[in-house]
Amino acid sequence: MIKTNAMSRRTMLGAAAALGASSLPAWAQTKTILRISTPAVPDDWHAKMWTVFKDTLEKSAPGEFDVQINLNGSLFKQGTESTAMARGNLELSAISAFDIAKLVPEFSVFTAGYVVRDPAQQQKIFNGPIGAELFKLVTEKMEVTPLATAYLGTRQVNLRDVRNVKTPADLKGVKLRMPGTKEWLFLGEALGATATPLAFGEVYLGLKTGTIDGQDNPLPSVRAAKFYEVTKQIVMTSHLVDSLFIAISSKSFNALTPTQKQKVSAAAQAAAAYNNDNRIKEEAQLIEFFKKEGLKVTTPDVEAFRKSVQATYQNSDYAKVWPKGLLDRINATK
Repeated sequence: MIKTNAMSRRTMLGAAAALGASSLPAWAQTKTILRISTPAVPDDWHAKMWTVFKDTLEKSAPGEFDVQINLNGSLFKQGTESTAMARGNLELSAISAFDIAKLVPEFSVFTAGYVVRDPAQQQKIFNGPIGAELFKLVTEKMEVTPLATAYLGTRQVNLRDVRNVKTPADLKGVKLRMPGTKEWLFLGEALGATATPLAFGEVYLGLKTGTIDGQDNPLPSVRAAKFYEVTKQIVMTSHLVDSLFIAISSKSFNALTPTQKQKVSAAAQAAAAYNNDNRIKEEAQLIEFFKKEGLKVTTPDVEAFRKSVQATYQNSDYAKVWPKGLLDRINATK
């Protein structure tokens, strides 16, 4: 009898525990985890935009998602995010055109100089039919779904000594530091300079000693690395309007309801808009900053640069993988 009572008590306790579990709020059992991995540092707009994403999603879908932001490459190293998303090991990240072009060669058109004119055209391209077509290829080949396009910055030429630069011919003989891959070096040569590979950490000393005559980077990078201390001129060539693409694992995205998909997409758009507005504003302010630091800021014949650089690319192997007529369609987007 004692044994039977003990068993009854255990049965009743088990039933009570099960009843308690079933009475938990539904969201506690079904909250969708969205992990974000980014190499961005906390003060970067590309880091802050993820907080906008999280807050926007919490307002539109309260309690439905657990958004976890991982900065400084603490979850996945830069460049490995695409593979992690394809495997279902990561939900969200921002990937570059260079990352995409490795698996979607057609996308390499956006790693070439003077393809995108400015941030406004960038948004029209990727929010229009061209973006829809190429993003479809990305989804098919990479198993990630692009949600929004973030403005990464516009690269300018920063020179150690003042030169009268109007066309690519005026950069002849200039040892222009570029990142050390063949794609970047090709761009440097296409600009008319002598492309010189050098690690980013060595650029300041290289400019100071004259090992190189110049370097190219978006203006925020010029200030952050203090290149303005060892250079005298910024030539506003605007030769590469760079992008980051907020993307989600297709496996994760396809598991969402249609309403959730819409809300996640809208949150990504809000995050990109926040980043873009602040990045553009910062770049505009930096021109005055550099002038106050004593640098001469000049604008060349950008159209002459564009025609020359695009012709160089069109006559190269790079252009062979671009869909026919794509560059013309991009140029016609206004």
